[in-house]
Amino acid sequence: MFKNPFIKQLFGSFLDLAPILAVVLVFQVFIVRQPIPDVGNLIGGTLFVIVGLTLFVQGLEQSLFPIGEAMAYAFARKGSLFWLLTFAFCLGFGTTVAEPALIAIAQEAASIAAKADIIGQNDDAKDSYALGLRITVALSVGFAILVGVLRIIRGWPLYYLIIGGYCGVIAMTPFAPPEIIGIAYDSGGVTTSTITVPLVTALGVGLATAIKGRNPMTDGFGLIAFASLTPIVFVMAYGVLR
Repeated sequence: MFKNPFIKQLFGSFLDLAPILAVVLVFQVFIVRQPIPDVGNLIGGTLFVIVGLTLFVQGLEQSLFPIGEAMAYAFARKGSLFWLLTFAFCLGFGTTVAEPALIAIAQEAASIAAKADIIGQNDDAKDSYALGLRITVALSVGFAILVGVLRIIRGWPLYYLIIGGYCGVIAMTPFAPPEIIGIAYDSGGVTTSTITVPLVTALGVGLATAIKGRNPMTDGFGLIAFASLTPIVFVMAYGVLR
């Protein structure tokens, strides 16, 4: 039965979810000492999560990872640095602007800003603020992927970019508006989520594999780290300039 890839992935998803369920059940029964509410919905929801996670992983393996690697190979063979960097920027921008986690936090930030009288309390003001945050973060990730691809091509050490980036974050923090700092730091985490990570990882690994003299293990990874750093800088700058 476990020779079937889907069944094997389904069982793997259950094992991944099991520790979370165990923690919730142990604390609910032995610490809180309350009966588990609506057991039927809990079981049904858990099954939906397991099936959804399985389908998501299968989708990544069958579509997003191959597409990202194939595009990286194609651009490497084409030898056009301009189009490769353009593709890298557009990939970073497009995947980030559609990121569900970013949409959620941008909307929540707009609602809180309206309640604090930082922006108007009408829907237009909140939509404008949320869209501005999303575009700012998406531009930052596009820039990060562009620079990350240049790093792979040129062979720059990753720690130069990471250390330099966080030095910039530290330098900007005292000058940024207090109400934007927390949002900026959180933006760095929510950008690298379900849509962005698979495609960007596939791009980096595929590019490092296609370029002679690059090691996929040492050169192919690291794009995500840089992509989670640049939104902090860009969002703080957005707060200063707004």
